[in-house]
Amino acid sequence: MSGATYLAYDYPLLSAFWTLLVFFLWIMWFILLFRVVMDIFRDDDLSGWGKAGWLAFTIVLPFLGVLVYVIARGRNMGRREIAQARAQQDAFDSYVRETAKGTAGPTSSVDELARLSEIKARGDISEDEFRRAKELVLSGHGGAEHAKPYASSPGR
Repeated sequence: MSGATYLAYDYPLLSAFWTLLVFFLWIMWFILLFRVVMDIFRDDDLSGWGKAGWLAFTIVLPFLGVLVYVIARGRNMGRREIAQARAQQDAFDSYVRETAKGTAGPTSSVDELARLSEIKARGDISEDEFRRAKELVLSGHGGAEHAKPYASSPGR
């Protein structure tokens, strides 16, 4: 028989299952270890010495350290993670809002009329020009493109 055939007889399906289970648990252990270490650094309630102590405990005795940390402080791990996710989402939302404010989007007729009133109050356009621009805005055919020539026309 060939070497591959011997391997199939020597390594049955149940052994393959146990190997995959041990591999999966090993990976899960590392994920839990990294989450605990990240939570130690994320926690603002712990002092520097507290963080150093927990970190040393999880490094020197990793299985016992992580087990004790999850038992002692595990309840708030989820809360801290949710708080961080909310803070990141709020920061992203505020960034999007600030960026969207900076872009010139379509303005409403109320905004256009307010801008026309300001231009007229400064004396940049006459009463007749204001009336024509106002009619354009209210009819829906005008907008910023009709008010700008009046505001930038020379000698007004």
